[in-house]
Amino acid sequence: MSYEIIVSGGGIAGLAAAAAFGAEGRSVLCLDPTAPVTDRSADGADLRTTAFLQPAQAFLSEIGLWDRLANHAMPLQVMRIADAGGETPDIRVTKAFDASDISDLPFGWNLPNWLLRREFLAHLDSLETVTFRAGISTTSLFTREAEARVTLSDGSKERCKLVIAADGRNSPMRKAAGIDVTTTRFGQKALAFAVTHAIPHDNVSTEIHRTGGPFTFVPLSDLDGRPSSAIVWMEEGPKADALFALDEDAFEDAMTERSCSLFGPLKLASRRSIWPIISQEAERLSAERVALVAEAAHVVPPIGAQGLNMSLTDIRMLRDLSRDAGADLGNRQMLDAYHQKRIADIRARVAGITLLNRTSMISAQPLRDLRAKGLDALYTFKPIRRTLMQLGLGARGA
Repeated sequence: MSYEIIVSGGGIAGLAAAAAFGAEGRSVLCLDPTAPVTDRSADGADLRTTAFLQPAQAFLSEIGLWDRLANHAMPLQVMRIADAGGETPDIRVTKAFDASDISDLPFGWNLPNWLLRREFLAHLDSLETVTFRAGISTTSLFTREAEARVTLSDGSKERCKLVIAADGRNSPMRKAAGIDVTTTRFGQKALAFAVTHAIPHDNVSTEIHRTGGPFTFVPLSDLDGRPSSAIVWMEEGPKADALFALDEDAFEDAMTERSCSLFGPLKLASRRSIWPIISQEAERLSAERVALVAEAAHVVPPIGAQGLNMSLTDIRMLRDLSRDAGADLGNRQMLDAYHQKRIADIRARVAGITLLNRTSMISAQPLRDLRAKGLDALYTFKPIRRTLMQLGLGARGA
């Protein structure tokens, strides 16, 4: 048998899975159907960012990745939620959450996705037991009690003890394993890009609610001597498409208005990307010799920095269970335990983020007023605020 584990998918989660099991001394083949883009200015670069919350950062450190990331990371000390749902785009309620209320560490650390891929790949290259192959995908799967057999897009076949499906929301391995999903479509799209602005962000991540979805600033390191942030702007699909089509000057005017000029005039500092917003959860997280992680298992709207942090929890749990499995990696008992230990937390978080997203989309003025009052009341009460911060960090997760 050539490999103990085949990781289908070479996105950030797939690379993290390969690193985690490579750190265990497991032989791993990680496959990515496309060549990873690791330069910010290159076509196809993923211009989104990822905020690694405290548990995720600790896991990355444990598996040897954090040392490569620490010098590039922007700490997130304060998370701020603002409501601008009045008749005019002005902020009328603001609530801030300071990590010092619950910890000596920041809530998390923000990094650009293209850089994460670059550093993760460099780390995998240093692991003797991990092989990464770009331009190759998994196409079919045959499993039996003792092993899995995977056919690759180049016509070759590989055998392994465990297939980790980290191949996205349309996961070929999930489909091959016969696992169904439940999908909720919101009619929204998200725009992602970077900006510079005149007023410093002071390491504060800010989510501004009005209609259509949140407009979120995530701090980045200064760019060309000016404060910089990554933006995720969620809107109803047709409006998002119209915004995406605007010329640069008109787009800068629109995003400055939508941001309530919180950091002054915004200047576009990258290309724009756009993608549809859904929530999705798999019926099961495992099948014979197959484990689903990341977007193959769950998809959530980009609210509260939950997506990839949930994915790393999947990988950590799977890694921990593999230690007990020993040479019988990927056996039925291990994979059943993985499903049972993760599924309740995943379903709760998908449901919670789905509800938050629907609340953020509210357009009727009376309901927007109610949302503002609810935000003010809910987050002013200290015990509730503290509990929400702990839940956001995954303190009660699996």
